[in-house]
Amino acid sequence: MLSGAIMGLVEGDRTTVDVGDGVRIAATVRGDGPPVLLLHGYPQTSSMWRLVAPLLAERFTVVASDLRGYGDSAKPAGERYDKRAMAADQLALMRALGYERFAVVGHDRGGRVGHRLALDAPEAVSALAVLDIVPTLHMFEHVDRAMATGYFHWFFLTQPGGLPETLISGAPRTWLESRFLGRSVRPGVFPPEVLDEYARCFDDATIAASCADYRAAAGLDFEHDRADRESGRAIAAPLLALWGASSYVGRNFDVAAVWRGFAAGVEGRPIDADHYLAEEAPAETAAALLDFLGREHAA
Repeated sequence: MLSGAIMGLVEGDRTTVDVGDGVRIAATVRGDGPPVLLLHGYPQTSSMWRLVAPLLAERFTVVASDLRGYGDSAKPAGERYDKRAMAADQLALMRALGYERFAVVGHDRGGRVGHRLALDAPEAVSALAVLDIVPTLHMFEHVDRAMATGYFHWFFLTQPGGLPETLISGAPRTWLESRFLGRSVRPGVFPPEVLDEYARCFDDATIAASCADYRAAAGLDFEHDRADRESGRAIAAPLLALWGASSYVGRNFDVAAVWRGFAAGVEGRPIDADHYLAEEAPAETAAALLDFLGREHAA
């Protein structure tokens, strides 16, 4: 369960759903209205939405889920962590909760799961918002010095033989804090109780699962994405791209233009933040999401 400090911020009904093959996915459900699935990034949990979820829940039913391998969800060893498998988890979760069609909002890794979910289950995804990412395929095909230094963990975490797992497990809090501290425009974005919650969930099983997640991105995900491009398969749902004006992604890509190569209808805008939009600029992030989701629901 979430710690008391974070539970008070995330208020809602905590549930765990068996989505098949013994994999259980944990989520918090709150609000009333059209359903919206929120997916977190690395190395976070669904608690990253603690400041945005209450604002969205004024108009929507919000399901904030922990991805396979993260948070309070199952962390099966040696199992698939490609985005197709992780997207299938989330589709099964939403169907178990009674939602056949829903919007998806994903940050970081969650955006990549959302991307795959929109491709694999277009009948289920009414709209997709991706926060501070460009597609995995585009990232790997445009590696340069800036990416190799700023996003070095993409390559470190894919190393075989248990190397990253061993090194990170030796100082997990140090590694965790390196992913957050210094990556914001404003001070105080990650108070101790938030870092404590992320650390609670960053156990050896999560470290192993998250490495498997990144290995899949460089392997099976890349193959799936390339096959989609070669077949001309694109996201059919309306897509909103939000990015941090000061983030690596915001500084190095024309984000909306990149996404237009992967989706039929794209709109986008920067947020005055670094990578963690929902935690650094929650009001601005929520306002952009409410405008987009409100228009798509009205349509």
